[in-house]
Amino acid sequence: MSIAASRKEELIKEFATTTGDTGSPEVQVAILTERINNLQEHFGTHKKDNHSRRGLIKMVNQRRSLLAYVKKVDEARYTSLIQRLGLRK
Repeated sequence: MSIAASRKEELIKEFATTTGDTGSPEVQVAILTERINNLQEHFGTHKKDNHSRRGLIKMVNQRRSLLAYVKKVDEARYTSLIQRLGLRK
């Protein structure tokens, strides 16, 4: 359910705004999106795993608040971020 360290490093390199950047909202949203996608696959086989479902809901809410922050600060960054992640259609 968690992501591999190599995949996390790839996401950090892809979404970092500067070198060594691991805490920007873009990086945090990308990592949360990867974890959410992994959990959604988990629920395909474990439909009654309600404890993990609670964690999924917390991650979705955290991602939503980070996206709201990015949208409030710079809407161009927000639109490019959701396009790169493929979140909205």
